Amino acid sequence: MIKVENVHKSFANLEVLKGINLHVAEGEVVSIVGASGAGKTTLLQIIGTLDKADSGTVFIDGTDVGTLSGNKLAQFRNTHIGFVFQFHHLLPEFTALENVCMPALIGGRSLKDVTPKAVQMLDFLNLANRAHHKPSELSGGEQQRVAVARALINRPKVVLADEPSGNLDSNNAKELHQLFFDLRKQFNQTFIIVTHNESLAQMADRKIVMKDGQSTEQ
Repeated sequence: MIKVENVHKSFANLEVLKGINLHVAEGEVVSIVGASGAGKTTLLQIIGTLDKADSGTVFIDGTDVGTLSGNKLAQFRNTHIGFVFQFHHLLPEFTALENVCMPALIGGRSLKDVTPKAVQMLDFLNLANRAHHKPSELSGGEQQRVAVARALINRPKVVLADEPSGNLDSNNAKELHQLFFDLRKQFNQTFIIVTHNESLAQMADRKIVMKDGQSTEQ
């Protein structure tokens, strides 16, 4: 479902990605590990269409994303890709429910149409009683679960998570890790997760190790 083929990326004279190949099937949970500076986040940003490769191709659900630009690229990203970051990036002036609705609203859906789905997602994540709380009124673990709900609201083909538990204590991190697999079981959701957390990396169906701009599978 996701095919990364011979992707290269440089910044000035530094070659960060040196011919990366990665295939991810629908419903897989794949972890990407490696030392800082190994190119993990760069690869994730290229898959997520937030950056472009210098050469090589990225296919998501049969679409060569390198051929898209402007509004077509933004629309594709909105409907096909969900993002979860280390720092949740929730909008502080909006409630949990409003934050979850935001990607769907940006995609042109009405608040009336999307609210029941957002409520359902928050309920699945055990956040129904926190729907009308703002981020400052939520714990770190709750904020990150809201961010996961937001990533899922458009039923994306893939969720890309960059150090999703890096800002959580061990208990909340463990709960978040299990949540990814619960979501895979419930929705057949595909995840690609960059992480330094070894327990999460080992839970994944496959672990990709990046070193010196190249990747190997363990």
